[in-house]
Parts: sequence; C-alpha cells; structure tokens
Amino acid sequence: MKLRTLNQIALILSLTFGVSAYADVMSKADFKDAKAKIEVDYKAALVPCDSLSGNPKKICTAEAKGNKKTALANLDANNNPSPKTQQQAANAKAEAAYDLAHQKCQEQTGNAKDVCIKEAKAAEVTAKSDAKAAMKTSEANKDANKTITQATTKAQEKKLDARSDAAADKTDAQYKVEKEKCDALAGAAKDNCLSQAKARFGK
Repeated sequence: MKLRTLNQIALILSLTFGVSAYADVMSKADFKDAKAKIEVDYKAALVPCDSLSGNPKKICTAEAKGNKKTALANLDANNNPSPKTQQQAANAKAEAAYDLAHQKCQEQTGNAKDVCIKEAKAAEVTAKSDAKAAMKTSEANKDANKTITQATTKAQEKKLDARSDAAADKTDAQYKVEKEKCDALAGAAKDNCLSQAKARFGK
C-alpha cells in the first residue's frame, strides 16, 4: 500500500465525523427496527463466508463484523447526536477498517506483511486523531458561544492543542511505517534508511 493510498484511506475514514450531526433523533420504535435490520444484514453478510476457509473466511468475517460495528455506532450517533457520539462513530469505522486491513495483511509475508500492518495502523491513528481534533474543536466552539469574550482565547488554545496532538500522532504513525520498511535492509543501507526516517520525522 503506497503512502498516497494510505492518506486517502485515512481521509475517507476521517470524513465519518460529522455525517450524522444534523440527523433527527429517532423514535424508540424506529431505533429498535434499525438495530434489528443491522443484525439481519450482519447475519446475511456472514452467509457467503461459510463457503470459504482459511484467511479468506477470516477476511469475509472481519468485513461483516466491521460493517455491523460501524452501522451500530452510526445509529447511535444519529439517535444521540453529539460531538462525542460522532467521534465514537468515526473511531468505530477506523477500527473496523484496521481490523479488515490487518486480516488482509496476513496474505503477505516477511517485511511486506509488517509494513502492511504498520500502514493499516497508521491509517487508523490518522482517522482517530482527526476525529478527536474535530470533537475538541466542536467543544471549543460551544464554549466560545457561551461567553464570547472570555472563551475565544480558550477555544483557540484548545484548537491548537487538538491539532498539535493530532499532528504528533500522525507523525509517530508514519515514522513507524518508515522504520518498518528499513528493517528490510541491512548494514549501512539500513542505518542510512533509519537516519533519514529520523530526520524526516524529527526523531
């Protein structure tokens, strides 16, 4: 998986945040029906998995479980819209994507497999970092609306802290990917690779 693809995946995952922010709160009956349908869809998605074996079956099952996990989190975010439930929905999707990607990585071996797993983890970290930053920004804006004059400075500080934390998490995740790639090398080539990675990510 190339770096550009990794970033695209992370962007797609991060866009989950805020999708349901303006959804109407559901009635108890609608919520119950929606939850039941998610379960029906999950069981239907498992049916094709029964004809598979080995890792393909595990991939099939991981995808079904991930879709269910994401759907339930989105349902809760729709039913109880808040920055927190929106973040939880984004996290659920990121975790589901990681679990599926991790299982697919089992198709590879050696350093390629290690890099694949690190890239999957980096995508998850990026998505969760963006969701966390968005939640903190939302909370900061809410605080600012209560007392505009006093809260503006505080809100800006929260935004900067959130973005700084997110940037640090992303840098660490990307550094781990580059470091894992260096493990495929040896001797001076490996040392040079590690030095460049440390310089690039400020380690």
